Amino acid sequence: MTAARLVAVVGPGVLRDARTAEEVFTRALTARGAVGEFVVTSTEQEFSAAVADAVTGGEFLLLLPADPADLDAQVRAGLPLHGAAVVRVDLDERDVGGTGPDRSEVVRRHVRGRGVDGLRFAVDAWHCTLVSPARTVVYGDDPDQRGELRVPDGPGPFPVAVLVHGGYWRSRWENDLSEPMAVDLLTRGFATWNVEYRRPAEAGWNGTAADVAASLEVLADLDERLDLNRVVTLGHSAGGQLVVRLAADVAADPSRRVRPALTVSQAGVLDLVTADRRWLGEGAVSTALGGRADDIPAVYAESSPLQRIPIGLPLAVVVGRGDNLDLLELSRAFVSAAAAGGDEVTFVEDEGNHFSVIDPRTGIWERTVQLLRDRLGSTQIVATDPESTR
Repeated sequence: MTAARLVAVVGPGVLRDARTAEEVFTRALTARGAVGEFVVTSTEQEFSAAVADAVTGGEFLLLLPADPADLDAQVRAGLPLHGAAVVRVDLDERDVGGTGPDRSEVVRRHVRGRGVDGLRFAVDAWHCTLVSPARTVVYGDDPDQRGELRVPDGPGPFPVAVLVHGGYWRSRWENDLSEPMAVDLLTRGFATWNVEYRRPAEAGWNGTAADVAASLEVLADLDERLDLNRVVTLGHSAGGQLVVRLAADVAADPSRRVRPALTVSQAGVLDLVTADRRWLGEGAVSTALGGRADDIPAVYAESSPLQRIPIGLPLAVVVGRGDNLDLLELSRAFVSAAAAGGDEVTFVEDEGNHFSVIDPRTGIWERTVQLLRDRLGSTQIVATDPESTR
């Protein structure tokens, strides 16, 4: 089997020293069993020529442009990207003036605001799309009201894993974070629904909560092979707060068409009041909710999983012992409070850090998958061949 190949083309002046970025790029490729080339250019002419070479050669392209303009505009100005599929990387926020993500036609993924480590996320996003293409489904009018659906071959019905990413509710973190889990769960016989949603900076706190709720409800209309009696929601970090809050809302509303059989917090922010008072994520909680806990207590009471106990639906809390110590403490405290409040809650604590819980190569992820199987029943392992999707 021929190894997948990725070419990264870096615009002039993007990097201060190319060695670090190339090391990150190479390690990420090696971890995925892929190979590639890292091309650093010093002029706009060199940049355009390197892009043209990659596109003409049919290579997959990871692009770090010096020009912050959207790639559609750069194509109109002569950048030879016609027919290409690009993973764009901007090391900085790229949100000056509210530009946000690049929605250009050639952009498959836009990783932004994550520094040099963004190259690792970009390689993972490219690899996941290569080995397991998804069907993008919209559930609203905004570009962020969408999800990527993957369904195993066969008649089903298949259990469904709904993945809600984290990132302290900030716009630069997107659902590419959940793609490795989506691909892994697909091979284990799960249909996966990898959710994107509007963040508070664009839609306000209520808009974010409404999107996550809508993304669950739309499952009833997506594919008849989905087993709506075997739906599990998994939320990482800020996503943990979102899915546990959603479970409480669903439990209180008998009209909901989709009810999770299990809700899993993966390193979740489960006590918003304490998280705000400790200024976790440099004020991420108050920025997202629109104020400090002491100033808008009703919003925190409605949103904080700890304050919604009893949740009313089965729960699991997964956390690594090497995570942020405050998040570890909050997960432990939530489990104790939920159990005392009458909720059915399973606790998985193991070695690992904040991202180990969403990494399919870790032991804590294997324990999470076993938990899903115990709850939802056995699933069929599906053989996948990356070459068949090329």
